[in-house]
Amino acid sequence: MTAPFQRNRSEAAKVLNALAQPLLTVDVQGMVLDVNVAAETFFDMGRGALLRSRLTDLLPFGSPVLTLVSEALSNHATVNGYKIDISTPRTGNRGAVDVFIAPLPQPGEVVAIMLQERAIAEKMDRQLTHRSAARSVTALGVMLAHEIKNPLSGIRGAAQLLEASASDEDRALTRLICDETDRIVKLVDRMQSFADSTPTQWESLNIHAVLDHVKRLAQAGFARHIRFLEIYDPSLPHVFGSRDQLIQVFLNLIKNAAEALGNDSMDGEITLTTAYRPGVRLRTAPSTEPVALPLEICIRDNGSGIAPEILGNLFDPFVTTKAQGSGLGLALVAKLIGDHGGIVECESHPRRTTFRVLMPLLPRTGGAK
Repeated sequence: MTAPFQRNRSEAAKVLNALAQPLLTVDVQGMVLDVNVAAETFFDMGRGALLRSRLTDLLPFGSPVLTLVSEALSNHATVNGYKIDISTPRTGNRGAVDVFIAPLPQPGEVVAIMLQERAIAEKMDRQLTHRSAARSVTALGVMLAHEIKNPLSGIRGAAQLLEASASDEDRALTRLICDETDRIVKLVDRMQSFADSTPTQWESLNIHAVLDHVKRLAQAGFARHIRFLEIYDPSLPHVFGSRDQLIQVFLNLIKNAAEALGNDSMDGEITLTTAYRPGVRLRTAPSTEPVALPLEICIRDNGSGIAPEILGNLFDPFVTTKAQGSGLGLALVAKLIGDHGGIVECESHPRRTTFRVLMPLLPRTGGAK
């Protein structure tokens, strides 16, 4: 093999690995001949394992992709397929993808297969919906703070006066009134946090230092019975944001993961990962250009998962799976990450629920909030 050929092949491999979309080349027998890095991530398999696989090993039984490959080979032409479900137990519920298949101009019958996750467009729609919902809760929080907290303090004061001269039986009722008014005030305070416009200190942050701090807080309290795994990219650039707000975000996500595992879990495990994902560009507001969101921070647990019927609305206010939950925690997470110019999403199936936060390298135009 000549040196120029080796150099050209090496350059081609660099180009393919720079693509954010999974790409495979497959021969007429369905054997995988080559893959890029994005394909390894997509199928959750290393390059060596993929190159020992057939296409049928990677796709669900009877997948339309197999028919498209046959068409491309027999017609020697490019074929496309849209909204194709390629979910398997290995890849989980990946949702629909668009598939682009083209025969390669080389000896033998070989095709290139590129997958485009349709979830990218759906993520954009969901994030804009979450922000609209957060703005609604902002207005609601201001109104509730003004219209409800003052009367509640009067009710609580009256109950305390009655308690001084009440019988033991009636004192239990006055105590119940006080406890319930306190609970409502706390709920209103949480809603009011959506409208908190107090300037925060923004700075260049090492996200790993933030995650380590949150992990220590969790291990000292609600997650002391849970094992933590850390898979960090040590070369990850800094983020620009509010340390306090990011601590609040990741503490909330880890607390949700711990509650999903339960107090009696014998093998409860929370995995914290960071990675650099070039090529991820999303429109984070209706009137803006797409922005790069290459910084990925994931919180993953091996709990029972989230019910599919609420997964799509998980970040909406008042949506919760907890008996005593207010449904405001994840809505606040979405708002705070949105304030940082990023997005948060969730993928869930049994024993693998992942909250994924994508953030930009630089502050958004206009400066910090």
